Amino acid sequence: MRAVIQRVQLGRVLVQGTPIAEIGPGIVILLGIGPGDGEPQAAYLAEKIATLRIFEDDQGKTNRSVLHIGGAALVVSQFTLYADTRRGRRPSFTDAAPPELASPLVERFATLLRAQGVPTQTGQFGAHMQVELINDGPMTIWMEH
Repeated sequence: MRAVIQRVQLGRVLVQGTPIAEIGPGIVILLGIGPGDGEPQAAYLAEKIATLRIFEDDQGKTNRSVLHIGGAALVVSQFTLYADTRRGRRPSFTDAAPPELASPLVERFATLLRAQGVPTQTGQFGAHMQVELINDGPMTIWMEH
């Protein structure tokens, strides 16, 4: 499981021009699922991301998590995080999990993040989405488990 976490002032997902999810301050998580991923990976990343100290405290140090600031999360399925670009010019996505595995695991991850206390919205699995965000910092973190 791979995640790109972006600290944002605003995050929004549109499908066919219609907003389907929007958050204020918090994190946008682009989430990729690999074929061997399951509950253990989802639980680990949900707990880790919920408590990841990437927000500044009163002294300007990154000592606060999304929970500490009362922020929210926007989870967007992103199979392209498993792109293999070693050969040729066209990325291969054969290392990404098939939709029948990935879709429920993305939903499970969002549920686990909510259980950690983070208000969480999601994109629409398999849809062509427009993801808008205002990256704060910028602060972008890559995680894999």
